[in-house]
Amino acid sequence: MAAPEQHINLSDEKLSRLIMRLAIPSIIGLSINALQQFVNAIFVGTLGAQAIAAVSMTFPIVVLLLAVGQGLGVGTASFVSSNLGADNSLEASRGASLALALAVPIGVGLTVGLFLSLRKILAMLGASPTIMPAALEYASTLLFGYTLMLLNIVNGFIVRAEGNTRFSMWTMITAFALNTVLDPIFIFLLDLGVRGAALATLLSQIAAISVYIAYFLKKCGIVRIGTSYITFRVGRIKQIAAIGAPATITSILSAVAFMLFYRAAAPFGDASVAAVGIAVRLSTIGALPIIGFCIGSQAVLGFGWGAQDFARVEKAAKFMLFITVAFSVSFSAVVLIFARPMVSLFSDNEDVIDLAVSACIVFHLFFGLFGVQYVAITLLQSLGRVRLSAVVSLARQGYLFIPAILLFPVIWGFNGLLASQAVAELVAGLIALFVIRGQIGVLKGMPSLS
Repeated sequence: MAAPEQHINLSDEKLSRLIMRLAIPSIIGLSINALQQFVNAIFVGTLGAQAIAAVSMTFPIVVLLLAVGQGLGVGTASFVSSNLGADNSLEASRGASLALALAVPIGVGLTVGLFLSLRKILAMLGASPTIMPAALEYASTLLFGYTLMLLNIVNGFIVRAEGNTRFSMWTMITAFALNTVLDPIFIFLLDLGVRGAALATLLSQIAAISVYIAYFLKKCGIVRIGTSYITFRVGRIKQIAAIGAPATITSILSAVAFMLFYRAAAPFGDASVAAVGIAVRLSTIGALPIIGFCIGSQAVLGFGWGAQDFARVEKAAKFMLFITVAFSVSFSAVVLIFARPMVSLFSDNEDVIDLAVSACIVFHLFFGLFGVQYVAITLLQSLGRVRLSAVVSLARQGYLFIPAILLFPVIWGFNGLLASQAVAELVAGLIALFVIRGQIGVLKGMPSLS
């Protein structure tokens, strides 16, 4: 199964150039995906407060569904890239085909389960009688296409794992463009309201899955997808699930962390909630390029590990550290220096601005360590270090942050709320630094076979 000539060679000796060729399209694709949510919110927002509230109310459900896809995709990407590195494209194809086969019953099962209890779930999330009809319309329509969404997520990870991040990027751009065109048509021209927004998303997912089907049918990459490659071996399923589980849990914890932030800020007034929201948005803007860079670079780490070229894995990890730390430190410095003018872009309320400036400064004091955290997580996933991956990935918004956000505001008020994020960031970064130094030390002591 030779790769087509236009395919990026994961064994390219110019490692830094290879990583950047893979990472840049991944960064663009991830940013486009985030932008799609923003554009949807703009169109729905014109329908009034109840419409935007209804769509916002479904956010935790969407996060849960995406978290499942993220976990399955990460586990599959690790499996595929390591087997490609070991020159076992047949096993890589079997793992990829198995993951897609598993995505169908998982998607259908979650869809049916959520459909049957959707009204109760929305009520638990706080949907009022006036919001409930629109929330049900939007969520039920979106759920109808969840299996397609799950398949697209896994397909994207498979394509990136074999080194074709550009194809994944253009697929996401195509879906985004279609969604953007269809939103006003369905929402306004056809007068479908929030259901129209969900239908636009659904059709964009159908377009994306069509592109991926064509990609695999035409054998544009290394990995082959087909029923003949599907064998439900427990070992393969365990390997994919073990690597993917921490990613799923981390994504869910991210949603929980946002909910806890806003809940902890609420007693201090609306201005405090708005200020925290602005600080979270800014930190998310800084985090997205780092996450995209690491997702794109993961194929190099997994390929090198599979090829037992441990020196190459070490070199790649160090280059990734250099880029991500340089970016995260630079971004935090920009926020610390220009916090007030940046915050003013989001609000013209002086009370909100004052609180948001403080929140942004505290949130970004140790943001320079975020790059270390995500490189450590990506490296551990690529090496199959399941337990260590869980220790690092669950730290920042899990076992460090949750106790802090529940305790610190009670003791120190709003300053305690801000400190909870800073402390979690600092300690999680130090843990990641300690772990990644240990892993690089282990790699140095391993003789490369390549």
